[in-house]
Amino acid sequence: MSSNPVAETVASLMPRAKAELTELVAFKSVADFGQFPRSESEGAANWIAAALRAEGFEDVALLDTPDGTQSVYGHLPGPEGAKTVLLYAHYDVQPPLDEAGWATPPFELTERDGRWYGRGAADCKGGVLMHLLALRALKANGGVPVHVKVIAEGSEEQGTGGLERYAEAHPDLLEADTIVIGDAGNFRVGLPTVTSTLRGMTLVRVRVDTLEGNLHSGQFGGAAPDALAALIRVLDSLRAEDGSTTVDGLTGDDRWDGLEYDEEQFRRDAKVLSGVELIGSGTVADRIWARPAVTVLGIDCPPVVGATPSVQASARALISLRVPPGVDAAEATKLLQAHLESRTPWGARVQVEQIGQGQPFRADTTSPAYQAMADAMAVAYPGQEMQYAGQGGSIPLCNTLAALYPRAEILLIGLSEPEAQIHAVNESVSPEELERLSVAEALFLRNYAAS
Repeated sequence: MSSNPVAETVASLMPRAKAELTELVAFKSVADFGQFPRSESEGAANWIAAALRAEGFEDVALLDTPDGTQSVYGHLPGPEGAKTVLLYAHYDVQPPLDEAGWATPPFELTERDGRWYGRGAADCKGGVLMHLLALRALKANGGVPVHVKVIAEGSEEQGTGGLERYAEAHPDLLEADTIVIGDAGNFRVGLPTVTSTLRGMTLVRVRVDTLEGNLHSGQFGGAAPDALAALIRVLDSLRAEDGSTTVDGLTGDDRWDGLEYDEEQFRRDAKVLSGVELIGSGTVADRIWARPAVTVLGIDCPPVVGATPSVQASARALISLRVPPGVDAAEATKLLQAHLESRTPWGARVQVEQIGQGQPFRADTTSPAYQAMADAMAVAYPGQEMQYAGQGGSIPLCNTLAALYPRAEILLIGLSEPEAQIHAVNESVSPEELERLSVAEALFLRNYAAS
């Protein structure tokens, strides 16, 4: 890779990239302003806006999206008549979870064992740096051969849809010939991968009420209907004996056609405890890329410490349902809601409230942009061939963009390979991956301009 001038430039820029990622990770830009100050997200947005202006971007703006967050936009004009490429990343991050579980502070980028640790390092502030590195490398080697639009979203992790609604209201803003979503990841470190499918998702809150107030479990337990017990029954009904997701009316037997995921490798990637079985049926790829998956994200009930001997009058849970390509997320939401209502026992009162939703996505991998990316990745990763994988996670914006711009080609790449542990404690990014993918993106833009 080093004999390539673009690769040499990116390599020379890596110390600067580390310093910049350190600054960006320091912003606690969680788009839940009940937990983290809005000023942290605004600080990250302003940092990106300043970085775009410094690279010569025009029309740089902080877009106030309908969910109360800001997305950063900029346009870098290319040669007359050139194609337009939209580069996407997001600067909002997941909460750090258990800060005591981090080996180093979550909002301080820290190098350890050849990786850079910090919340958002891979997902997706590293993606912002990947785009900047690619553009800087091209500017140093003859110029950027396409028109470039950059959009950095401020609420992707919340799933509140602010940028989707904004894009729908301003359809010309993000229009492009090709869209590179920098929020996916290689199947494993060193194996160049584009993500060709995404599961969609729906997020619902379910509440079960049975009594006007809590009761003494000795005096009333055994006849008084327990809301927590009713909720546990409902949640258990969402899984078959083998752990497969079972939502009444939702099919769950599709098969994945593409890169396979070795079961032992998956156990290592997921850090499954020895002797604990994987759940579901079919191949691992079937389960995580082609089938629905329900997860109970949280339960409101009394904590063990301080609990009293009481029959609970009320309990609630937050439930996520990942929806595979080919299934409409709105229809899946209706089926989940109907399931929860019909499976609630003892005539308990149940309320189901939808919190968020995103459609699944399937790319057209036969398009010219995919060939341009395959050629670029072959140079950036010598001896490796570009692979196609699915992703179990959701990027709701993908479908919005696909609907708004049906002729646009959409590619998903990024830094969230398994070792990155995104959304968990001790998230990290591989600087080698950041370097290689920045080279790949730069060469892709050059290949695509010539195609």
